[in-house]
Amino acid sequence: MTQDLTAHWIGLTALLLFVLAYLLVIVEEFTHLRKSKPVVLAAGLIWALLAFAYADSDSSHLVEHAVEHFLVEFAQLFLFLLTAMTYVNAMTERNVFEALRGWLLRRKLGYRAMFWITGVLSFFLSPVIDNLTTSLVMCAVDMAVGQGNPRFIAVGCVNIVVAANAGGAFSPFGDITTLMVWQRGLIDFGTFFALFIPSVVNYLLPAVLMSFAIKNEKSTVAVDDVHMKRGARRIVALFICTIITAVSFHNYLHLPPFLGMMTGLAYLKFFGYYLKKTHVPDPSDVANYGQVGDVAAFDSFREIARIEWDTMLFFFGVIMCVGGLGFIGYLGHLSEYFYGELGPTTANVLVGILSAIVDNIPVMVAVLEMNPALDELPWLLVSLTAGVGGSLFSIGSAAGVALMGQARGQYTFFGHLRWTPAIALGYALSIWVHLLVNQRFVGVLPGS
Repeated sequence: MTQDLTAHWIGLTALLLFVLAYLLVIVEEFTHLRKSKPVVLAAGLIWALLAFAYADSDSSHLVEHAVEHFLVEFAQLFLFLLTAMTYVNAMTERNVFEALRGWLLRRKLGYRAMFWITGVLSFFLSPVIDNLTTSLVMCAVDMAVGQGNPRFIAVGCVNIVVAANAGGAFSPFGDITTLMVWQRGLIDFGTFFALFIPSVVNYLLPAVLMSFAIKNEKSTVAVDDVHMKRGARRIVALFICTIITAVSFHNYLHLPPFLGMMTGLAYLKFFGYYLKKTHVPDPSDVANYGQVGDVAAFDSFREIARIEWDTMLFFFGVIMCVGGLGFIGYLGHLSEYFYGELGPTTANVLVGILSAIVDNIPVMVAVLEMNPALDELPWLLVSLTAGVGGSLFSIGSAAGVALMGQARGQYTFFGHLRWTPAIALGYALSIWVHLLVNQRFVGVLPGS
């Protein structure tokens, strides 16, 4: 049996370590201390304290098993992200996003139109791909389009995070939290689409307010006739095949999505081998339907090396830290208080707010472990709040954290915080719409 250490000096010390680590994450843009460093250190110290607490008991093996459990959770996330980031890097190296940027700019659209295009695409791609991968792809486009305009990139990234998290909330494949609820059999697949209207409201309200901060002017960046490099279109096609593989593995074979993503990474590696063997060293050679050759041959391992390792290690630190706090007993007590005393609706609203601070994945894990006796409407509400609540702060969702790494120095914690009141309005209104609309229709929806 695990011990309740919440009032013990070990538990209080662990909590303090986590708070201090997160404070250092928040002030990263001032200290220039990478966000992974404090949370990884805190994770190691927290579990060392727990091992010390259990060292003289018969339950010492429980600490080791708990570490292995959370390591598996991180490993699945890591391998999923490894593939997604590698594909994004490969498409960047093949000039896919530069070509898209050029195509958009040649349409002579202003920054405000670009803002809406990237936001709407993020909202509708997220339910199919997932909010993290969508954010990575659209941020790359945003940075290419807004080159030389850091204000546009900053606001655009906030818009992408809000849109991706909102879009991911009404699909089991859109977010890890909705996936966990679906896997537990608490909500049927078709019932998730009841969250579509609340998700639209959650995105549109802050997007409208943020759009006024974007000057309706055109980019001053020179528009070159950018050609995608040889194999670019086929890499995009392989990325789509990878997404289909991941979804199929999970939906039809009941295998974890990361296995499908890693299978898709093999697609890229085999195609990279083909590109290397058929390498055209002269970059002036226009071949393959308007695509140009390379000075250096494509190397998939080079793109793997270029993934955002700081973000990866940050996820490791957060999962292990929060896992340690849960092992101590803090998350269990918090969930017990929420659902036992405050009631399901208030509790689920607070879960969303808490997910903005801690991260929605461990918060949802805590809720699922508590297994409160809820019907479909409250389970839909917690799926919505845990998904979109992470948009309140940049560190509240995987999408926000990943974009802080991808657009370092342009999309920051405090830059996102500036729009938190607008996002909070969308959060509150989406909850009201859900309770107003879905209490009438949940139970008669297909699959419910």
